[in-house]
Amino acid sequence: MTTTGTPDSTQIDHVDDRAGELTRSSSEAAEMSLQDQLAKMRRDWDDRAVENAQYYVCTKDLTEDEFFATGETTVGEVILNDMSNICLGKPCKEMRVVEIGCGVGRVTRVLARIFGEVHAVDISGEMVRRARHNLSGCGNVFTYQNNGADLSVLPPLEFDFVFSHLVFQHIPSKNIIENYVRDVHRILRPGALFKFQLQGDTSILPHLRPDDTWVGAPFSEDEVLDMAQRCGFESRYRVGAGGQYFWNWFFAI
Repeated sequence: MTTTGTPDSTQIDHVDDRAGELTRSSSEAAEMSLQDQLAKMRRDWDDRAVENAQYYVCTKDLTEDEFFATGETTVGEVILNDMSNICLGKPCKEMRVVEIGCGVGRVTRVLARIFGEVHAVDISGEMVRRARHNLSGCGNVFTYQNNGADLSVLPPLEFDFVFSHLVFQHIPSKNIIENYVRDVHRILRPGALFKFQLQGDTSILPHLRPDDTWVGAPFSEDEVLDMAQRCGFESRYRVGAGGQYFWNWFFAI
């Protein structure tokens, strides 16, 4: 499989027109601009990566071997047991996939053993730097530092599957999350799956702050269904509504 573009670029571009045109709620707009939110997300995750990247990825004190073993567990639980929905009859070694929020490559290197090509993005340059070190032996992985709001950093390719776990639950803006979802639709081939986890505990809403890059914006099941329709997806399955691990299967229409 071949790629085009500059897959190893670490340059953060300004948020493109799609992200710049996001409509923010009045409370968000009053308290914090979109650009300020994205800048704070980037700074905070860079700082967390320097302080203790492994802990902030999985919130456990683990040895390096134990930490990377959790990536194997995650893939076993949410990828390998769902290959019929993910591959849709296409050989997995012929698939080009995207991971949103790769961190230091904990899950990415397992995905690289399964799929033909893996493109992994993260808002944190420090996380991406560490991921590149950890993934140096994976010739079919391409890592990027993105702007935190879309996938415009990726080369102009069509993708067969997009995945995100433990990422959107930290984003403080529903509009940023929806912009990601809309951009996933742009890059996915028709019929392909975007499988992702959201924060579903809406009881945290009264405590949500637009500058909090740890406790992110929650979605109700109705909000997810509305978002799927606006962004061109069929929301076929949902598991965990009302809890922290709200899993969604969006198929591109």
